[in-house]
Amino acid sequence: MANTVAQDAFHHLIGDLRATHGDNLASVVLYGSAAAGDRIAQRSDYNLLIALRRITPEDLRLAQAPMREWQRLGHPLPVYFTVEELRDAADVFPIEFHQMERARKVLYGEDPFASLQFSDANLRHQTEYEFRSKLIQLRRLYISASMSAEKLNNLMSDSLTSFAVLFAAVLMLKGVEPPVLKRDCVRATVRLLKIDGEPFERIFELRERTLKPLTDTEANNLFAAYIGQIERVIEAVDAHGSQ
Repeated sequence: MANTVAQDAFHHLIGDLRATHGDNLASVVLYGSAAAGDRIAQRSDYNLLIALRRITPEDLRLAQAPMREWQRLGHPLPVYFTVEELRDAADVFPIEFHQMERARKVLYGEDPFASLQFSDANLRHQTEYEFRSKLIQLRRLYISASMSAEKLNNLMSDSLTSFAVLFAAVLMLKGVEPPVLKRDCVRATVRLLKIDGEPFERIFELRERTLKPLTDTEANNLFAAYIGQIERVIEAVDAHGSQ
């Protein structure tokens, strides 16, 4: 989980949120890599969900002070939901809600996912949409990164983290319970779809800094192999929709 420094930051943030929102504050939930024990220092964010009993513009305006301090520490802004919205939106954001449900730690208040009813009616559509959107963005970013091995290594490392969340969705589509850790999700999907997992393994090693820096040629070759396997996963998701 989080280290002592992070625990202190959570403690202060929750104190600020309680002072700001009072009884309106229902829950503060840590989710994603840090909650799953999959966080890499300097590369992974602390993702928080804040549930209020009501959200008005005034409630958000009052949150400015605690959020300013949280961002000053280098963390992204939390996601704000009302308790009612969490119940109503589970079928609209199946990937995000499944991610939160699978890897979360309640830092304050009630567990909003304990009694949440999930619907996967839109899971395949959202999975394909997210995959194709991220692939388009990856191609765009490659144009400027392709001339620098360092930039390209960072692009692959950062993008694989986003894709790994979608790999969990692919497993759910196929009726397989996803592992908690990102790398395990990718490996399980590779086995299920019988695709080449080597590009993903090498990128994880780059991310964890256990692989020596690549030359420009090596980085571009790895990117080509990587994007080729992503395209194969998208084909499998698309084919699932016609089954």
